[in-house]
Amino acid sequence: MKPNQIKRLSRLYQRQFPMDGNYTNEQARELAELSADTGRQLGLIIDRQGKVQMVLVGDNRAIYIPELSRARMSSGRLRGLRLLHTHLNEEILSQEDLMDMVFLRLDSVTVLNVSEGFPKTAQTAHLLPPNPEEKSYEIMEQVRWDRMDVDLGQIVEALEDEFSRQMDGVGRESDENRVLLVSVDDTPKPVQELSLEELAELADTAGLIAAGTMIQRVRKLNPKYIMGKGKLAELEVKALQANASVIIFDQELSPTQIRNLAKVTERKILDRTQLILDIFAQHATSASGKLQVEMAQLKYTLPRLVGKNRAMSRLMGGIGGRGPGETKLEIDRRRANDRLTRLKKELKQVRKRRTQTRERRAKAGLPIVSLVGYTNAGKSTMLNTLTQSKVIAEDKLFATLDPTSRRIRFPQEREVVLTDTVGFIRRLPPDLKEAFRATLEELESADLLVQVCDASHPEVEEQVEAVRVILAEMDLDDIPSILVLNKWDKLDEEGRDAMRNIYPEGIPAVAVKRSTLEPVVESILSKVDW
Repeated sequence: MKPNQIKRLSRLYQRQFPMDGNYTNEQARELAELSADTGRQLGLIIDRQGKVQMVLVGDNRAIYIPELSRARMSSGRLRGLRLLHTHLNEEILSQEDLMDMVFLRLDSVTVLNVSEGFPKTAQTAHLLPPNPEEKSYEIMEQVRWDRMDVDLGQIVEALEDEFSRQMDGVGRESDENRVLLVSVDDTPKPVQELSLEELAELADTAGLIAAGTMIQRVRKLNPKYIMGKGKLAELEVKALQANASVIIFDQELSPTQIRNLAKVTERKILDRTQLILDIFAQHATSASGKLQVEMAQLKYTLPRLVGKNRAMSRLMGGIGGRGPGETKLEIDRRRANDRLTRLKKELKQVRKRRTQTRERRAKAGLPIVSLVGYTNAGKSTMLNTLTQSKVIAEDKLFATLDPTSRRIRFPQEREVVLTDTVGFIRRLPPDLKEAFRATLEELESADLLVQVCDASHPEVEEQVEAVRVILAEMDLDDIPSILVLNKWDKLDEEGRDAMRNIYPEGIPAVAVKRSTLEPVVESILSKVDW
């Protein structure tokens, strides 16, 4: 650029612009003339006091906006800056302009169209709060530049008031726990919806508030962002409207995708695996459970130890970063691998001790009956009812992590050891499955498997099949088993008939009612080899 053009640009930087966004003739003409003179698009980043914070010089097609300060921006607020920039060749607001507004959370963006060295038309857009039409932003009509009569200051004030009312309604103390749940997959939408319901249960178990959902069906996942740029813009607006500080994907994300998403959205990004790891970290109480969680966390984190950014900030605590080993999550790869080696040795000792315990039980001649099933199916509740124990049993996923064994005496002076195991789940993270091998090895010595399912769950068939697949993968499908249709009282007559047709071998039961478990006990007695 020529020296005189640079001087004119510096004068623009020193100017005070109207807070309502209606620019004076002199300001508009000066910006248009300079844009035409240089043959470049020019942009001004203006704060709410009308002061120019940044002057942008692009080429004849676009401008580039560098990283802006996040000083005053929270998850539910606009940035407090608006963009005014020129377009050449009679262009209106472009998709790129709208994307800049969305991703940077600008108060508004206004395009001044320049033709033959003079301002010609103007067009403005701004973001919208939650609305019945689910619109992300409003694009105003293109008007002659000197007839633009929109009070942007008043509009932005109303927007901020709406966002503030929304935050007051949910309680500001819960802002950090509000999450947006997202599914991007090639499966049909109804399947994704059911999977997101399970993800919502996982989020609830982790102490999070599901503030909204978003589903996209794609033929092929985007390797950079998992979704396309247009859908990513919609995601950003939904997160803003839902006042969500965290975005959780139902799919496992690559380290690159997590970094890119965190950079674009400026929010914490978690995937299904990280959420499950966090739940296990919260619930691990025994020494072996903590070892297993730490090992799984380190295996998950190793490929992601590439530098500090917002994607990794979640690993410093809070959702996605708590539990044993959280102080080691940013150590270098060498030390992490050393730690993993030590953990494997310690877990080998855990397995050895449990093997010895199982051998002692075998010498005592007591049959072992193991309760297995999908997480939150009611296994721990059934154990408590049958043995009058007080094992933790909550209406949450993965309330039980460590195996619990209780001796129970049946009629005819018969005794068995009843064992409760960790609940299964579809798409269990491979690292976690390996880490919990010591827990699941309890099943290898079982004389009988009692598969407990939630008969009232809309996906009961998928859950039963998921458990059977996992058992088959562990070569445990040859152990005798019975199927218990728990929560029978929640089904109407039509639902009960359907369950009888699907699982004629199933035993109806209500885990909290001891009398309903008598058929289960009778089946156990008949199946166990005395």
